[in-house]
Amino acid sequence: MTAVTRPPAACLIGWPAAHSRSPLIHHYWLRTLGIAGGYVIEAVPPDEFKDFVFRLSLRGFVGANVTLPHKERALALSKPDARARAVGAANTLWYEGGELRSTNTDIEGFINNLDACAPGWDRVEDALVLGAGGSARAVVFGLIERGIKRVHLANRTPERARALAERFGADVHPVAWETIADVLPRAGLLVNTTSLGMHGQPALQIDVGLLPPHAVVADLVYVPLQTPLLAAARARGLQVADGLGMLLHQAVRGFELWFGQRPQVTAELRALVEADLAKA
Repeated sequence: MTAVTRPPAACLIGWPAAHSRSPLIHHYWLRTLGIAGGYVIEAVPPDEFKDFVFRLSLRGFVGANVTLPHKERALALSKPDARARAVGAANTLWYEGGELRSTNTDIEGFINNLDACAPGWDRVEDALVLGAGGSARAVVFGLIERGIKRVHLANRTPERARALAERFGADVHPVAWETIADVLPRAGLLVNTTSLGMHGQPALQIDVGLLPPHAVVADLVYVPLQTPLLAAARARGLQVADGLGMLLHQAVRGFELWFGQRPQVTAELRALVEADLAKA
């Protein structure tokens, strides 16, 4: 009797998780690359997460994406790489030599999206990052790794900005939310990692007219696709990088780790996800 080998499959673990566009992205790549494989959503409550992860391979998975509220637990239950440790959270799991490994692909998702949307953005000396949560940690790590000299960090709760600055050292400078306007004229890159501007949230009150003419504006929000911040930046003729681009680019490495081929972020894939977002 011949054993049946099942195609490799990965999953997204979250609670809740039904809103994710990750299956759409990975199924597109599986189809276009001609790979027999699968990607499904697994809604796992916090009290069941540890057991689910420990039995991941027994459930037939070669790896997983991890989203809220499980990213910190995923780090603790696996062997993280330097990026996941620096950010303090893992969003991608895979097996290497039978060992469960983890990384954080938000960093390369953010940086690679900037490279695609605004080549040469890293010639700036000063960046201003808004927010101090998990996404901000990934952004700040990526900026420091890329060699940005000064990263100014503003958060509505100043203690969180100070704590994050202490985590990353002397290149990160916490600034009071009320003094953002003072930093904008020298910020060659402005990054919003907060939920401000998202559907159902207050608008982000920022005067992009204070930014230098060469500035690049990035917003991690992708619902709506064009946030008020990005609309204002585009109206001023500034280069922008949106949250959807980061979502697409952060998915690349996980796919490569699970299925053995490096996929491409294409205009066709972006259009596919844009159309799906428009139905929401």
